[in-house]
Amino acid sequence: MTTIRQVKQEIRQDTENWLVPFMDFVDEFRRHRDLSLVREPFETGEERFDAMLASMIECLCDELGLETPDWVWDIPSCRDPWFVSGMEDLKAISIVESPVWFRRRKIFVLENFLDRV
Repeated sequence: MTTIRQVKQEIRQDTENWLVPFMDFVDEFRRHRDLSLVREPFETGEERFDAMLASMIECLCDELGLETPDWVWDIPSCRDPWFVSGMEDLKAISIVESPVWFRRRKIFVLENFLDRV
């Protein structure tokens, strides 16, 4: 199983393709419901990705009825809003739909961002 620390390392090595390890982790965490995957904090230093990972952990822990690790609360918001889609036409709907776990860290995504088929 992949830990959140390993995911952060993968993202750090290839920031262009961050969504692949990110969503793979979402699937794995949902499947195993194992808090040991997020027990240890990841190395910080990439504001957007740090906030994204922390928001994802909060969201999934809430969804699965698991306790969010305390270290997650120490991850700050982005200084500037991040509209993940990068598409101007989706900004307004992202502001409205973005789940609270992301919105409070100034990350704006569509409500189905973590949904998988």
